[in-house]
Amino acid sequence: MPKKIIATNKAPAAVGPYSQAVLAGDFLFISGQIAIDPKTGSLTGGSSAEQTRRIMSNIAAILDEAGASLSDLVKCDIFVTDLGQFKAINDVYAEFFDDQPPARATVQVSALPLGVDVEIAAVAAVGH
Repeated sequence: MPKKIIATNKAPAAVGPYSQAVLAGDFLFISGQIAIDPKTGSLTGGSSAEQTRRIMSNIAAILDEAGASLSDLVKCDIFVTDLGQFKAINDVYAEFFDDQPPARATVQVSALPLGVDVEIAAVAAVGH
């Protein structure tokens, strides 16, 4: 199955040897996103909630580049450094979905790139 790299300047550039997203068949695999402002390349948002909002906006921009939207997400993986922030993260995350959110896992990790509190990776079904 051929793959297509998806990239947009409306989301932050990769900070390592990976693509923003890869389209393979009917699925779009979005690399873990952290709270980087694509215009400045700088980290944004001090709180976990603010970071989550920036991350979801970045994911939406990548989806848009692929001709998809947040409603096409089928799975999200949320990585946090403090599960005590779960409610704050969850409240912001919920703002981005209607009554049919994607499947999800949320796990606490010891550290994330660049010292952020939240990272979200996602998979979308785009071939429908």
